[in-house]
Amino acid sequence: MTDVVLPRFTYHPDPLGTGSIIPIPTRCVVCGLERSHVYGALPFADREFERSICPWCIFDGSAATLLQATFNDPDGDEWIGIPDRVVDTILHRTPGFTGWQHERWLAHCGDAMVFLGPMGYAELLEVGAEALKAVAGEFEDEGWSSGQLGRYLRSLERDGEPTAYLFRCRHCGMLRGYSDFT
Repeated sequence: MTDVVLPRFTYHPDPLGTGSIIPIPTRCVVCGLERSHVYGALPFADREFERSICPWCIFDGSAATLLQATFNDPDGDEWIGIPDRVVDTILHRTPGFTGWQHERWLAHCGDAMVFLGPMGYAELLEVGAEALKAVAGEFEDEGWSSGQLGRYLRSLERDGEPTAYLFRCRHCGMLRGYSDFT
């Protein structure tokens, strides 16, 4: 058996590791081919296309065009001034991820950030103290005590809730993140 070479997504370099692409054979609803891997999240579309889109059709933009779908939400003021080609890549050619509430893609240095994945406390520790600070930063203006914040960060779970979502800037290397739960 030959190894399958998945498309290389600039802003989501490890979609298998993040769980966005899963190794389940399926016939792609876009290209009609029997594929070894499938998109594991739901695109934003008028219909549900659960586990029916191959990563190759996301990569080339045909899934977004044919299904009139987007895969991410570049939301917020940080996206003002981001080049249209980058916004198009995030919206139409980059696999998204599943969160507990509304997922959002982060930007920095005039570009989309690279999604490193869903993270729990253990995974954030593996990345380093900077990762913990990146997720904790969303609470700076919330008035949490250091004890409350520490307990919350220790409760983060990659495959449970609450979950953190970590991104790295392609230009300066800065980490940013956020967390959510149901």
